[in-house]
Order: sequence, then structure tokens, then C-alpha cells
Amino acid sequence: MGRNLQNGGQLRPIDLARRHGLSTQAIRNYEEAGILQAAGRTPHGYRTYTPLHARALGAFLALVPGHSHQTATSIMRAVNQGAVDDAFRLIDESHAQLLDDRRTLQAVESALRDLTPTTAPGPDAAVSGAGGTFIGPLARELGIRPATLRKWERAGLVRPRRDPLTGYRIYDEADVRDARLAHQLRRGGYLLEQIAPLIAQVRAAGGLEPLEAALCDWRGRLSARGRAMLTGAAELEAYLRERG
Repeated sequence: MGRNLQNGGQLRPIDLARRHGLSTQAIRNYEEAGILQAAGRTPHGYRTYTPLHARALGAFLALVPGHSHQTATSIMRAVNQGAVDDAFRLIDESHAQLLDDRRTLQAVESALRDLTPTTAPGPDAAVSGAGGTFIGPLARELGIRPATLRKWERAGLVRPRRDPLTGYRIYDEADVRDARLAHQLRRGGYLLEQIAPLIAQVRAAGGLEPLEAALCDWRGRLSARGRAMLTGAAELEAYLRERG
């Protein structure tokens, strides 16, 4: 701890703050939130911390990137209250969420691969020309009922326009793409509310090809989160050992 150590290894709030580029108010906030155990007090009422507080702060800051600020706070609070099993449960839930996110990414990537046909479309394929395609041909191509497409429309998965004269739904090329993607994801067991944000990503990216870059970034972020969880686990383990 060097020159920042005070009497018997005591640390001032500023010593903890400077080490991590924080403010002294942040240190006080972390103590009030239960991330740090209660500080000692000098005869004049000033807070004093110990190397164990410094270890706790390091553990918390290492947990945040992999688990979020809220979950990292709950983990540290549980540890400091002696409820270590509760802390482990929170960590397990974060890992389960990361695994679920990886599976979602894999499902999207698989669905995109399936949307690239290796053979010519069949006679019932919904090929959108200048005028688009109607609900019947598209439903036949996907092997679903027209009612299913109408349900997907209500969920925001497809957005066909209406013919001004007949009122019939007309699906353009982007609508057909979205319907095919939704169909693949539904076959993978995903719920409509899970599919809707993925379809929105496709639209925001401007199609499937631009989405590849987004998927690459998504993979990178999941990997970074996984590595951050490892770092956080190591720091938390060091804190638990020091607590005894």
C-alpha cells in the first residue's frame, strides 16, 4: 500500500478513491450501498478503511463489466452480509444469462444461414417482384397458415402494406425476408417477444448482409463479458480468502 497506509494499515477515503480514479463521494456511496463494509472512525469522526476494504472495492469494480453494476452490488452486499451462497447464486444466474445470449446468437446465425438458399425456389416460393406477394403464397412457402402471418404482423415481426383498392396485404422483399427469419427462429423455439427485437436489428442494419457486422460485434461483446466474468471471479475469490 506504500505511503498511503496510515496508522496500522489504515486508508483514507481519498486513498481508495485515487487508486481507481474515483471520487471520495463514490467511496461513501459504495459503503452506504453495502459494497464496502462499514468504515472505521477516527476520534474526530473521519472514515478510515483497511486493505480489506481496498480488496472489496477491487472485487466490485472487477465484477461490474461481466455482471452489471446492479448485480455486482447485490453480490458484494451478500458477501459482506455473510450470505455467500446467495452471492454464488447471483453469479450463476449471470452465467446462465450469458449462455442464453450465446444460444440466441447461434440461433440467429443459424437462421441467417438457412435464409441463403442453395437450390432454386419451388413453385410456391413467395418471390417478391415490383408489386410484392400476397399472404397466401408466402404462407404456403413457409408451411404455415395465413392466420400465423397475421399474428406475426400484430407482434410487429412483419409489416405488409395494404392494397389501396382491395385492402389485401402485400409483402415486399423486406417483409418476405423478415417472415422467413421469424419462421426459422420460431422453429428454434423462440417466442414472438424474443424475435421482435432481432427483426428490428435486421431492419436497422438495412438487411441481412449489414447485420453480419452487428453479429460479429455481438460475438465480441459476449466474449468480452465472459472474460470479464473470469476476472471478476478471481478478484472476488481473493477477497473471500482475505475475509477468511
